[in-house]
Amino acid sequence: MSIHIPVMRERVFALLAPAISTPDAILVDATLGLGGHAEYALTEFPELRLIGLDRDTDALERSRQRLAPFGDRANLAHAVYDELPEVLAELGFSSVQGILFDLGVSSMQLDLRDRGFSYSQDAPLDMRMDQSRGITAADVVNTYGAGQLADVLREYGDEKFAMRIARRIVAAREDAPFTNSARLVELVREAIPAATRRTGGNPAKRTFQALRIEVNGELDSLRSAIPAAIQALAVDGRLVVMSYQSLEDRFVKQVFAEQTTAKVPHGMPVIPAEHQPKLRLLTRGAETPTEQELEENPRSASVRVRALERVAA
Repeated sequence: MSIHIPVMRERVFALLAPAISTPDAILVDATLGLGGHAEYALTEFPELRLIGLDRDTDALERSRQRLAPFGDRANLAHAVYDELPEVLAELGFSSVQGILFDLGVSSMQLDLRDRGFSYSQDAPLDMRMDQSRGITAADVVNTYGAGQLADVLREYGDEKFAMRIARRIVAAREDAPFTNSARLVELVREAIPAATRRTGGNPAKRTFQALRIEVNGELDSLRSAIPAAIQALAVDGRLVVMSYQSLEDRFVKQVFAEQTTAKVPHGMPVIPAEHQPKLRLLTRGAETPTEQELEENPRSASVRVRALERVAA
């Protein structure tokens, strides 16, 4: 297995370091993937304990092998990140010092053809991050009505031609159900006006993003997971979130703003201590990769990093 260097690794751990370098610190990697962030954390912070979550059983097994040298310092759980409170309770922890979310589809999922995440190669229309349960992208494409499909493409893919694509899908599946990605990619290409196809990369990108989010319930999980993660932070604990598409980043930005703003009338000259926010932002807006990072890892191009710290209980 080739070792993938995680996106913005040094910056992410510079943000987390003040919290997870303390004795008996616990870091939750809520999106474990292939364990790149986890391995780096356990190596660089020798007293750190790690709790790793992932819904993908294949990724979890690969990470288990990768992190085996760290013994009982690493606890791995087959769970979606919105199940964080249950995982912590089961392990007997009420709070942790650090939490990391690296959202979106993993490099392994993109690279493994049979997972169906990539629009650049023909594969079964699956797209489940957890292949042990749930609907597939084929189920969505073959059973949703045109209006429901268009809503998914518009909301999760920001697709301007959502209804045109949806209607063509519904008409085409009358001949035969969709099973593989190549046929869907070609249909999307034909549904979009020629002038639009000439810019912005593969026209199927937005459709595939939307289907992936729908299949995995990513935004619904995130809406529960981020507030739960904030609740689980110990005082001086830090949360870092890496987003790769605008819907995720907008939600994280909104929650972080709400949690770090005093709930008092605007213009109040002195804010009483009891009304001071219990969290503070660590990043000014969203941080993006450096030019060097972009050269070394083109997949980092869309990442946006936001972080906050708990300053009071």
